[in-house]
Amino acid sequence: MGTKVASANADPYLLTADGIKEPPTGWAGSLRYLGPGLIVSASIVGSGELIATTALGAKVGFVLLWMVILSTAVKVAVQAELARWTILTGKPALTGFNEVPPKIGRIGWINVLWILMALSKFLQIGGIVGGTASALSMLIPVGGEPLSATSLGVWTVIVVAGSIALLYSNSYNLIERGAFALVVVFSIATVVIALGLPFTPFSYGGDDVLSGLTFTIPAGAIGAAVAMFGITGVGADEITFYTYWCVEKGYARWVGPNDGSPEWKARAQGWIRVMYKDVFVSWIIYTVGTLAFFIMGAAVLNPQGLVLEGNEMITTLSQMYTDVIGEWAAIGFLIGAIAVLGSTLWASIPSWSRMYTNVLATLGVLDWNNREAREKWVRGCIVVLPILWGATYLSISSPVVMVQIGGVATGIFLPAVVIATWYLRKTQVDPELHGGRWFNLVLLVSSIAITLLGIYGLLNVFGVEFG
Repeated sequence: MGTKVASANADPYLLTADGIKEPPTGWAGSLRYLGPGLIVSASIVGSGELIATTALGAKVGFVLLWMVILSTAVKVAVQAELARWTILTGKPALTGFNEVPPKIGRIGWINVLWILMALSKFLQIGGIVGGTASALSMLIPVGGEPLSATSLGVWTVIVVAGSIALLYSNSYNLIERGAFALVVVFSIATVVIALGLPFTPFSYGGDDVLSGLTFTIPAGAIGAAVAMFGITGVGADEITFYTYWCVEKGYARWVGPNDGSPEWKARAQGWIRVMYKDVFVSWIIYTVGTLAFFIMGAAVLNPQGLVLEGNEMITTLSQMYTDVIGEWAAIGFLIGAIAVLGSTLWASIPSWSRMYTNVLATLGVLDWNNREAREKWVRGCIVVLPILWGATYLSISSPVVMVQIGGVATGIFLPAVVIATWYLRKTQVDPELHGGRWFNLVLLVSSIAITLLGIYGLLNVFGVEFG
């Protein structure tokens, strides 16, 4: 999965005839060209699964299991459709969002909403920094006291500084390989969780699972459910930044500039099929992770009435393993938690750095097509953003609430992404390159579901009650 991007010196955002590469056929030939989905998976199976999904399972039990499955599946078609547009045009999402009318001066209305979502993400990603620091503090306390202000402060600084040092090179291959390693670690951890619980006093059975497939939302759980829908599976931010990684992997450059020829269309279809496989593999990975963490909350925390609050979130989860299996399992959980949360930071920092740079380019701060300027700004964001996120956590120190607020904002932004995706599909994608009949049906159903739930979440934020 470490295929080099086009060539060492090529700008993946510049489509030229010398960058063209014929697509592979079948799964065997395509495997080495997968990768963007791994970065998305590393981002997804983090705060959403370990924090928001586990918290929801602890609150409501198995009853919202259907929502977990829906939240991971329903957004995939929109993700693939926006990526299709990117592969055909070579343009990343925020460039396209800015082309959706109306505009306010230089900036499109969707990018205005993106800026508002990005501000709320200071809370969510700050919560991820805090969760990682909490797990490290419990594993290796500084000053002898886990979760003390001193220990949390020191570990927050280490997490921030370490992230900057590791990611500053801004190398696609490094980011992809690091994501792959972290995905392997947390996938093993989630499988162990899912397979191990039935052999503990907190076992669950088929009746529990079936009770979670009744399509109901219990009273008092609406806010948590909407936050989970926004944050699990591919959220608005992952759908957006997936386009950048598709370009940097090389998909758009390998298709080449659109000359309208049958050869170009055939090449485009081939690389779109590779992207479909990439999306599918990542969907399997983060759905398994999501279900495992929800079941952990529903089967273990809910019957005990345990609530995840503040910095005690990691303590509560790790205590479960200590009580059931022993101290060694708690250590294993902490290592897994660090891998899960750390993977989100690993993917989020370079992804958000690209998006911030892109939105600044739409404002005229820099020329996105100037590779030197673009990379300079991206590296600057890689330094600045983790510092700001860490400072946000130290100021608020409540990872669960911070993550859920970001999740609600992400859920509300999703309808805008749907509108942009359909607009770009209609105005810039050749109908011959649209998906097949079944894909288009799924895309329509997904778009309607996302929009309705986004509106539902928005109304709840403003205090409109239902049922």
